[in-house]
Amino acid sequence: MTRLATVSPCYNEEEILERSAARLTELFDELVREKKISDDSVIVFVNDGSRDRTWEIITRLHSRNPRIRGINLAHNVGHQNAIMAGMMTAKDWADAVITLDADLQDDYRTCIPQMVDDFLSGNDIVYGVKVSRKADPLLKRMSAQAFYRLQEKMGVNSIFNHADFRLMSRRALEMLAGYKERNLYLRGLIPLLGLKSATVDDHISEREAGRSKYTLHKMLGLALDGITSFSVKPIYYVIYLGFVFLLISLGIGLYVIHAFVSHTEVAGWASLILSIWLVGAMLMISIGTVGLYIAKIYEEVKHRPLYNISQILD
Repeated sequence: MTRLATVSPCYNEEEILERSAARLTELFDELVREKKISDDSVIVFVNDGSRDRTWEIITRLHSRNPRIRGINLAHNVGHQNAIMAGMMTAKDWADAVITLDADLQDDYRTCIPQMVDDFLSGNDIVYGVKVSRKADPLLKRMSAQAFYRLQEKMGVNSIFNHADFRLMSRRALEMLAGYKERNLYLRGLIPLLGLKSATVDDHISEREAGRSKYTLHKMLGLALDGITSFSVKPIYYVIYLGFVFLLISLGIGLYVIHAFVSHTEVAGWASLILSIWLVGAMLMISIGTVGLYIAKIYEEVKHRPLYNISQILD
């Protein structure tokens, strides 16, 4: 049977940890009785440098519940890095790893059994896709939709309305370990693996205790990492804008010539305006061109694998 591990990053989550551990343990016991997962499956909590009693509670849960395991990071490294630390550790404990937030707003009771079934059917990755976000505040819903659509426009290959609720096989995790990214954006990185995948519908529920640690500042930072790590299109847009400025300056130049011919020119206006638009256009084109070369270097120094081997016949 499948050895399963769930990985939940925790930052100041003392209010919800015991409830989350109890509910996940209850689900694991059901799946063991149904013979979907093995009895040595584990629940992993990653303490991401919390300043409250999170690690103390994880330690106590571990002493009482043989399913609970904990990873204590030396300091706060952020949500994406904490997930990565948990996955890279848990892959040695399980055949498949599911990442989900400790608040359990995801529809874990329905989705996790479906993810296990899809994994047993031969899928290495199973994405939880949010089909309902009514529990989220209006601003968060609107900003999330805008972000996913912006990603599409920027050419980022990601799963629409998927966050970080997913199952990955040990093989997928071993491949992911080969990506040495410093600015992690797992939602864009994992689809690059190219392995067989499936999706399950995820209905978000309201958070029962505590508050979300994903502030607007953190969400904007994640969005910036996602776009700059997987797309150079913004640099092309700077170059295109430079050419637009150049065309405008040419139009102003024609107007200036017409003003001289018709004796309607204003003293000093032509040289000032034309120089501003022309110099601005040349600066934007130059900066964009240099930025394009830097972007190419940026992509090279990431040392991403050129390909992933899906099967070997031996």
